[in-house]
Amino acid sequence: MEYYDLIIVGAGPAGSTLAHALEDSGRRALLIDKQSFPRDKTCAGWVTPAVMASLDIDLDDYARGRTLQPIRRFRIGMMGQPAVENDHRDIVSYGIRRCEFDHFLLSRVRGPTQLGTAVKSLQRQGGNWVVNGQWAAPLLVGAGGHFCPVARLLGDGPGRHETVVAAKEVEFEMSPAQARACQARGDTPELWFCRDLKGYAWIFRKGNYLNIGLGREDNRKLGDHLEAFVEAMKQGGRIPPDLPGRFKGHAYLLYAHAERPLVDDGVMLIGDSAGLAYTQSGEGIRPAVESALLAAEVIRSAGDYSASSLQAYGEAIARRFGNRAGESEPGWQLPVWVRNGLASALMRSHWFTRKVVTEKWFLHRDVPPLARAV
Repeated sequence: MEYYDLIIVGAGPAGSTLAHALEDSGRRALLIDKQSFPRDKTCAGWVTPAVMASLDIDLDDYARGRTLQPIRRFRIGMMGQPAVENDHRDIVSYGIRRCEFDHFLLSRVRGPTQLGTAVKSLQRQGGNWVVNGQWAAPLLVGAGGHFCPVARLLGDGPGRHETVVAAKEVEFEMSPAQARACQARGDTPELWFCRDLKGYAWIFRKGNYLNIGLGREDNRKLGDHLEAFVEAMKQGGRIPPDLPGRFKGHAYLLYAHAERPLVDDGVMLIGDSAGLAYTQSGEGIRPAVESALLAAEVIRSAGDYSASSLQAYGEAIARRFGNRAGESEPGWQLPVWVRNGLASALMRSHWFTRKVVTEKWFLHRDVPPLARAV
């Protein structure tokens, strides 16, 4: 048996950030992931300057041999009506490929890792959690996404009011002919809201790579909506007429409506494992990174790993992201006042699509970066 101070299950942005943030703390962490890296990850793939600042990433260094697409504009519309394009002039976000981004974050971790290793058993023995009968630690951190085994260990809550968003997308490198046929521009991601306001689609070009997808809370109709959207975009020339391969699926919880507990005795959940995706956009990279940094600060100062000691993490999450909504709150991304007949007009407004949809809901430009504790 090998003993550690904590075991982190999941080596994506949340898990890697936590392991990296604790390296000078005296806490010895083991990072486990069922996949080997670099690995494919279904994700539209953009990160804001705030995320890069919180991660202390040198942009010039990152851009060497990796995709880093500056974003200065957004094209936003409701399906079936013309889109509105807003120029932010400054760089407001960056397009990345998750296979590169996640591998880069993992490569910064100096501590021990176990990749290509599925969690087959979790057992409580005395004051430790034992993973696969091989590794033990008093603290277990779930960072393995929506289906994380540590989250299942804690239970998903009653589940009656949770909003689980299902999404499908494809990312591929375009051929020269496809690139010429594609009208979508790299510095201008496109967001297209479904007419029933239960989801939205996107087109995101990153150099020669193109990412297309759609996410909805009503996953029974996901395939139909995706097919209709793709066909409309082909007919309009926004995307190439020939798309390769299958669209891959994934799921996540929206923060305001997730009911998963964040802590228990010797257990913490971070990132998508905790259901931290932004309620208005479904974006999860910034919440994953920031929750890891908040967790690291609590772990550094915790006298023990009891639920009462770790509750400081839950309080920090509430201060940073707000309190979760009550049972009477609506489930999906858009407020009731948008749903009640105003959406079509608002989605044609330059002011609304820029100041509310883009800058507030998707970019969170009013929220300063979360600094890493030292």
